Amino acid sequence: QVQLAESGGGLVQAGGSLRLSCAASGRTRGWYAMGWFRQAPGKEREFVAAISRSGGSTGYANSMKGRFTISRDNAKNTVYLQMNSLKPEDTAVYYCAAHYTTYTSRYYSNVEDYDYWGQGTQVTVSS
Repeated sequence: QVQLAESGGGLVQAGGSLRLSCAASGRTRGWYAMGWFRQAPGKEREFVAAISRSGGSTGYANSMKGRFTISRDNAKNTVYLQMNSLKPEDTAVYYCAAHYTTYTSRYYSNVEDYDYWGQGTQVTVSS
C-alpha cells in the first residue's frame, strides 16, 4: 500500500504561481510512476501531468504545456507540480496518483492506469 498526501494548494490571483507537493509513504520503494490530475465542479477528472519512475520522461496535457512543470525527488519520495501563469480555469481540486510499474521511463496519462490516489488539494485562481 502507498499513501499519498498533497499539499500546497490555495487561493492565488490570475497570473500567479503555486507549487504543489505530493509526499508518498508506505511501500514506495521507487516502483511508481506518478501523475497529477484535477477535477473541477461538475466535470470529470482530467490529466494534468505525469512523470516516469526515473524522472526522465514527462508528459503534459496540452493546456498545461509551458505553464506547468512536474518533477520528483525519489530520495524524498515526493513529486512536485510547479504551476505558473495560472488562469481562473485552472481552478480545481488537484490529485496526486501513483502507478506501480516495472518500466523506468514510461509515464501514464489515463485515470484508469493509476492504483493509488491522494485526497486532493484545492487550487482556486481568482480573476
